Amino acid sequence: MISVRFRILLMTLGTVLAATGLAEARPDSRSMNCAEVQAMIQSRRAVVLTTGPNTYDRYVRQFGNECDWPEVPMSAYIPARDGHCPVYRCEEPVNNFPN
Repeated sequence: MISVRFRILLMTLGTVLAATGLAEARPDSRSMNCAEVQAMIQSRRAVVLTTGPNTYDRYVRQFGNECDWPEVPMSAYIPARDGHCPVYRCEEPVNNFPN
């Protein structure tokens, strides 16, 4: 017969593992429409989104300080349920000035 302590330990361990698995899940841009993706980025300031079977990236607001210097928000398009969605991600600006 399984002791009461062992049952409690198993239940606690199961709860911790379930919560950990949920915390690590990334939102999938393909399961949201573009307005939902953009609203999530605006409300969270920056969010890591799954964009494909093996791809993900961090997306940020256009005007904010979520990028580390020298990076700036640069426009990008990611897949959404209703087509390609314009968003921003941190990238180093390209210097096209001649020397």
